[in-house]
Amino acid sequence: MSSDGEVAIVGGGIGGLTLALELEHRGIGCRVYEAAPAITATGVGINILPHAAKELSRLGLLDDLEAVAVATDQAVFFNRFGQHVYTEPLGRFAGYDFPQLSIHRGDLQSVLHDEVERRVGPVLTGMRALGVRTAPDDVVLELEAGGGVEEVSAPVVVGCDGVHSVIRRQLHPDEGPPKYSGYNMWRGVTVWEPILSGASMVRAGWLAGGKLVIYPIRDAVDSEGRQLANWVAEIAGPMRAERDWNRAGSVEDFVAAFADWHFDWLDVPAFLRATELVLEYPMVDQDPLEWWGRGRVTLLGDAAHPMVPRGSNGAGQAILDARCLADALAADGLGEGALRSYEEQRIEATGRVVLANRTMPPDAILGEVYRRTGDRPFERIEDVISGAELTAITERYKEIAGYSRHMLAEEAAG
Repeated sequence: MSSDGEVAIVGGGIGGLTLALELEHRGIGCRVYEAAPAITATGVGINILPHAAKELSRLGLLDDLEAVAVATDQAVFFNRFGQHVYTEPLGRFAGYDFPQLSIHRGDLQSVLHDEVERRVGPVLTGMRALGVRTAPDDVVLELEAGGGVEEVSAPVVVGCDGVHSVIRRQLHPDEGPPKYSGYNMWRGVTVWEPILSGASMVRAGWLAGGKLVIYPIRDAVDSEGRQLANWVAEIAGPMRAERDWNRAGSVEDFVAAFADWHFDWLDVPAFLRATELVLEYPMVDQDPLEWWGRGRVTLLGDAAHPMVPRGSNGAGQAILDARCLADALAADGLGEGALRSYEEQRIEATGRVVLANRTMPPDAILGEVYRRTGDRPFERIEDVISGAELTAITERYKEIAGYSRHMLAEEAAG
């Protein structure tokens, strides 16, 4: 099989599909090869931050995404006693030109997939990457398909094949296992009446005694006007299992940490027990690489920079990667020079996000309050920490992640 000079994209997830649309937008041919037998709406909720929403808007997808997402209006922080710590507006409600969208991962993937099928052509499913090898003028991608092996010749191969990337493993065989943060994560979705504003992202508690993130991802899912709310629970402990985004878990494995969380804004144990499907994942990442690719092969998204899933930024960084790589290929041609340019622009930036997610994610606010109060209730939050300090913590992460309001405004002006 020959790709006839088309970029070969390994992986039909968010990064790979976005890259296909970015390339098509510039008149560059490509094909997407996906290991799964079909593209299905798997997973739970994720967020599209304003910098990523800007790129998807440029591709003409924002209306379709807003139709199936919730435009998050605020982040609200509470300690584990249910006391309010801090509120900040998000997305357009914070003065950005683009929204922050909370969305089911399957809905985002469906919008991307449908658009790729319409603009680019069919995603080739059931084709699992085995590896790559160099040829004089291109690169050969080996794929397992239908019980046999097929070979694709392409000017460029991009590994968008996620945290278990075959392409990354071939390029970096001595990297070693992922690094465990000391926390396991459980995720799920619950049909529930609107919480707070009905478009709030709630961050509550702290890691020592359990941390919870909740936000709605679909509106009006039943006749009672309830929403589909995504939640993430983090609990300290030994690593329970290998990383697998679709590993089933149980509420009983972690709900005891939230047994006393009965607040006027939410009965947390009841909310968690109303979940039908629970997924379990160890909070792991890998150290930033010194280089991603060699020759005509590179990496993108989780294959390039797997990060601890905090900060609502994993999908966003993959989307930014796709824009940058497509720009480089359009400017420098389908060759090694473009891949090196892309890597130079993105490897340090994404490395900073990986490290920030380990130590200084947006909910570092709650860690600071936890330390200053000794994990006790407070009389007035102003006696614990000033509003200016709280704002500075959240703004620091936005700067590192590349979506502070002034940074996006400067990009628009430039």
